[in-house]
Amino acid sequence: MSELPSGKPGHRGITRLVKAYQNSIKGLAAGYKHEEAIRMEVWILLLGTLFLLFIDMALYERLAMWFCLMLLLTVEILNSAIEATVDRIGLEYHELSGRAKDLGSAAVFIAMIFSGVIWGVLLTRHFFF
Repeated sequence: MSELPSGKPGHRGITRLVKAYQNSIKGLAAGYKHEEAIRMEVWILLLGTLFLLFIDMALYERLAMWFCLMLLLTVEILNSAIEATVDRIGLEYHELSGRAKDLGSAAVFIAMIFSGVIWGVLLTRHFFF
């Protein structure tokens, strides 16, 4: 049975890992360069990380808060990938294109709510109880 072309080079082993790492760095750099939302969330992640390094909370609470920020950035990167793909296909309005972009935006919104609730509960518990 022949394999369908995937557009991926056939690297294996450590070469595959190195290439995957390089592609990931390229993706992060492109996202930071071209997407305002990604830039904002990278800065939120950096500032949040600094805050979490200096606050006197249990390690598991700080990790939960940090993972929320990482999740938010991850979802934003995926949303940006969806938007770039849809725009690559065509810039004219299409109901399915709009739906894809709206669903990506909804995922970011849910990740923001999730992060906000976790941060709010843990900070309220830490400072007021």
